[in-house]
Parts: sequence; C-alpha cells; structure tokens
Amino acid sequence: MSNNAQVLNRRSLKLLKALVERYISDGQPVGSRVLSKDSDLQLSPATIRNVMADLEDLGLIHSPHTSAGRVPTVSGYRLFVDTLLTVKPLDSKDLTRLYEGLSARDDTSDILGVASRLLAELTQMAGVVTLPKREIVFFRHIEFLPLSNTRVLVIFVTNEQEVHNKIIHTDRAFSAAELQQAANYLNSIYQGRSLAAVREAVVKELQEDQERMNQDMLDAIKMAQLAFEPGHKKEDYVLTGETNLMSFSELADREHLKKLFDAFSQKQGVIHLLDQCMKAAGVQIFIGEESGYHAFDHCSLVTSPYAVDDEVVGVLGVIGPTRMAYEKIIPFVNITAKLLGAALNPKSMSPS
Repeated sequence: MSNNAQVLNRRSLKLLKALVERYISDGQPVGSRVLSKDSDLQLSPATIRNVMADLEDLGLIHSPHTSAGRVPTVSGYRLFVDTLLTVKPLDSKDLTRLYEGLSARDDTSDILGVASRLLAELTQMAGVVTLPKREIVFFRHIEFLPLSNTRVLVIFVTNEQEVHNKIIHTDRAFSAAELQQAANYLNSIYQGRSLAAVREAVVKELQEDQERMNQDMLDAIKMAQLAFEPGHKKEDYVLTGETNLMSFSELADREHLKKLFDAFSQKQGVIHLLDQCMKAAGVQIFIGEESGYHAFDHCSLVTSPYAVDDEVVGVLGVIGPTRMAYEKIIPFVNITAKLLGAALNPKSMSPS
C-alpha cells in the first residue's frame, strides 16, 4: 500500500474513489455537492470540501484553472489503481468476440493485426501489439568454409531442415582445418539449443571465461558470435485506433495530438517503452508522466506480455487518456494477451 493510502482514513479514501470514478465517467471537474451524492457518506458539502483540501495537500487531486471542482493527479490515479480499484469481469459478448477473432486465424501477422484492432474497437482507444521479438529457432549444425583473406562462408542448419548462409569477416585468416575444428567444437556444445540461448551463452563466455579457454576455443566462440548475431531488423508493432484518441477532450489539444502522432510515426520511443513492459509479469500500467516519455504525459498505457511455449515474445496494450475506465481496460488487456499467446501457439483455445 502506498504511503498516501496509509495516512488517509477510510472516509478520505472513499471520497477519493468516488471523485476518480465520477471524473472518469464524466470528464468534468468534480465539486463537493456532486461528490456528496456519489459517496453515500451523508456528509455536508462543507465537510467534503475539507477532506478534498486534505487530498489536495497530499497531491492526489488538483483544481484545473479557476474551477471549483477537482480532478485526480497522476498520484491520485496511482493510488486509485493500486488500492481502490475493483476490476470488473469481462462482458461475455466481448470475451466471445475476442476468442472468435483470434482463434480463426492462421497467419501470424494477421493474428497480430486482429488483436490490435479488437483492442481498439472494444475499448474505443488505441490498441498496440508488438511483433514477436524472436522466433523459436533451434540450432542443429554449422560449417565454416574459407573464402579469401579473412572472409568465411558460414552454413548453418536450424530447426529440422532450414539452411542459412552468411559471410563473416574474421580478425585473421583461418585454414580449412582450423575452421573444421571450430565447427566441431560449436556443434558439440550448442546443438539442440535455441539460437537465443546460443547467443546469450556466447556473449557470456566471451565476457567471463576467456582465461580458461585455449586459443582454438576462443576463435570458435568469436566466430559463433559473428555467425549468430541477430540481424538489424527493426522491431516494430501494430497500432490500430489512434484516431479514437481524438474523441477525448483532454487529448484533443493540437499540441498533445501532434506529440502523440509524431511518437506513433517515429516509433523508437514507443518501442523502448513497450520493451520495458515485456520485463514485467502480468498487467503493467503507466499513468501520465510515469512512462518517462513526454508524448505520453497525458495518456495511460495498460500492457501485458504475451507468451508462446511459456516464453515471453511480445507485449500488447491499450493507449488512452489517463481518464480511462481502468476496471474494464485491465481485464481486456490481460485476457487478450492470453488469447493471443494461445492463438500463436497452435493448441486448442478455450474462452473460459
């Protein structure tokens, strides 16, 4: 529980909850008279004004412009989400639509596009899905053939019968016998492991174990690093429904929209933020400036990683105003991530 929650009494927390819920519903600053009707505490507007003053002193609400009403701050939303929120079960019609939309697809890119579109349509916000970060590829066999000077042809087999060719440049010339010895060493220790695991092991060995390796082993590991380094393919995402954000008054300001759409266009900052979300288990929520990304200062991002064969390969989420119905968005994102992972993993899915 946050420090603010610890210093607030039950009455103050209930008033804050009522204020946040009312503001999310109406989008208008909430006054004491309105709050006295919503909170069911049977307190006078004067008493509620005193409690609201305390909430304002704690930085949980503030008064926009000259309005007599109050709106939640980022800290107020955070306390609400972490402590006061009651998540609602997903509507059965929406669950069925998600299940049917994601279970009837065969092509990976089609599945990702459908997931993004369904998130956008069912939440009326923007839906985002990152492309899988890595395929599940297993190393089977490698060969090195000398070309000229320090150029070496790499031939390696992945999965069952997928053959890949690549030319690498080594730091010195190698004989055919040396290259064969390097290939034998790599095949003996890495065969059957995923390429991702091989890359991680190679980097670790080069960082930690060079003292214990003879020169032949070190040469082999260095060649493996060149052979298996990932390509420079830019990780990307599927974004749908960004125009939905124009319907929210707090995002309709021209400057806010320009920053948002520039961010969506340039992608690097959004990808960096989504990468952070992949490291967290379950649903993660960034509210306003919590994201550390200025373009999202007036937005919230609700995300969840999706996994194939128990390995996290991507993340999906909903981008909307900080004034979003978190109790509905959180289960949407959570269940969509599970259904997407199941759809990408060719096993039976169940909407239950």
